[in-house]
Amino acid sequence: MQLDRLLQSQGWGSRKQCQQWIRAGRVTVGDEIVTRPTATFEPDGLHHAVDGEAAVWRASLYLLLHKPAGHECSREPQAHDSVFSLLPARFAARGVQPVGRLDQDTTGVLLLTDDGPLLHRISSPRHHVPKTYLVTCRHEIDDAQIDALLGGVVLRDDPAPVTARQCERVDARRLTLVIGEGRYHQVKRMLAAVGNRVEALHRVAVGTVTLGDLAEGQWRELTADEVTALRGTPG
Repeated sequence: MQLDRLLQSQGWGSRKQCQQWIRAGRVTVGDEIVTRPTATFEPDGLHHAVDGEAAVWRASLYLLLHKPAGHECSREPQAHDSVFSLLPARFAARGVQPVGRLDQDTTGVLLLTDDGPLLHRISSPRHHVPKTYLVTCRHEIDDAQIDALLGGVVLRDDPAPVTARQCERVDARRLTLVIGEGRYHQVKRMLAAVGNRVEALHRVAVGTVTLGDLAEGQWRELTADEVTALRGTPG
């Protein structure tokens, strides 16, 4: 692939911008400055940099962000900062999208990708990819509420009951909740349906992907094993 097209495909800028940067000596491939836009390289896994900002060429990008509160999952946020403000601009430019949106006050695991089929698989209720949450409730959680969440609750927009795949009390006001769907405000509405209210919501995992020691506001690429696991997560 020509170097100018290679950079454009990774979201660095328009092809014309990339050509200008290459000619100006601002682009390195490996450890060498390349000044010819039409120079060709095998793109997969190619280490390159623009103005010293290093990157590796990816056909598709798979990211894990530890989402902090006060950030909207939108490129055009209404009242808060965007999660994209926490990422290099080139990621948004190449079309990376959040895999299921979290409310601005929800924290934890947020996946982003430009792999359309995988994005659809994780987001679609039909595939039931599990999402695990730590829920802090306003009121103490009783056994009847746990039983109702496991047995199925009815939300206003759908007569079909919505069930928790797992639900376990952590302490008097906290529980872990696993759901296989991702409807609008689903966890908050499920707790409201059993007479409680969510005070804080933290997504612990999507499938088997967890934060580990990733600090709040930081991101990393998913490993190949994590991507494979997400593709094969049973419904």
